[in-house]
Amino acid sequence: MIIAKQQILELIKDLPEEVDIDEVMYRLYLRQKIEAAEKDVREGRLVSHEEVVRETSEWFGK
Repeated sequence: MIIAKQQILELIKDLPEEVDIDEVMYRLYLRQKIEAAEKDVREGRLVSHEEVVRETSEWFGK
């Protein structure tokens, strides 16, 4: 995933004055996951709630 420098600057601007490097890395990771999920939605790669319930109920024998 490629992120624009401006997006990184905005992310940093929203951080508190003192922040742990792990927090910065987590926020970048979270942003990557959210953008990947949004891309999946745009491209129609979805599983309906009903499908999830049906499949998971089979796991538990219901």
